[in-house]
Amino acid sequence: MTEPVSPLSPAGDRHFDGLADKFAASLYGGARGELRLALLDRLLPEMFDLRQQPLLDVGGGLGQLADWFARRGHPVTLSEPSAEMLARARAHLAGQDVRFLQAPLQVLPQQAPGPWTLIACHAVLEWLADPRAALAILAGLLAPGGQLSLMVFNRDALRLSNVVKGNLEKALADRLEGKGLRKRLTPISPLTHGQIEAWSAEHDLVIREVAGIRVFADYLRHPPESEVDRERLLALEHRYCRVDPHWRLGRYLLYTLERPMHPPQEATP
Repeated sequence: MTEPVSPLSPAGDRHFDGLADKFAASLYGGARGELRLALLDRLLPEMFDLRQQPLLDVGGGLGQLADWFARRGHPVTLSEPSAEMLARARAHLAGQDVRFLQAPLQVLPQQAPGPWTLIACHAVLEWLADPRAALAILAGLLAPGGQLSLMVFNRDALRLSNVVKGNLEKALADRLEGKGLRKRLTPISPLTHGQIEAWSAEHDLVIREVAGIRVFADYLRHPPESEVDRERLLALEHRYCRVDPHWRLGRYLLYTLERPMHPPQEATP
């Protein structure tokens, strides 16, 4: 029996109806998912000016990020295109100050226009057919002085991972993108730091902070087995996640983007 196909959306984006169990197990159920959340727990207060301001959580998935912010006093609006994922998030966040919105990123200017002083968009752009246009939409939702917490799947780290696994022909041909079919969870649009730099500049977004998420863990030959070694790995990840060159090969790249209060002035001729 063949695996059921998970179709792309009409826009060519990858949504996760029918895949919530696999998504939860693959991305959050193991040690790497725990490490990702533990790093975010440390980095978000360090990289952002958090004052319990309302948050728009774009592509909020199973609700882990919304939970983190809601527990710290932020009123949260969680948008998610997948009905199945949204149902899981509702159950996870029952009783929290969270509003739920079933909507893809592209319609948020109509359904959640803001402007927002705080937006989070974690591990979403890499599943979209046009991540550049998506970042333009996010920039338009952001208030002057507002902050965007953006996390993307790192194309350069994906290349290194393929080399480490021995997929040399694939890496040499730079065939790194997933196709968004069946149950595979390789992103269809892995991104580079250079792309984020260029696209942010197009919309006058300033990169205030950048960190690599899992700069060591995904390349270990022998993942730590004891609690002591897992704590040591977390300490190493936290110590070097914002240090060049290590952050550049994090599995994910985490950014603090800010819209300045005053747009840059054009030079007079």
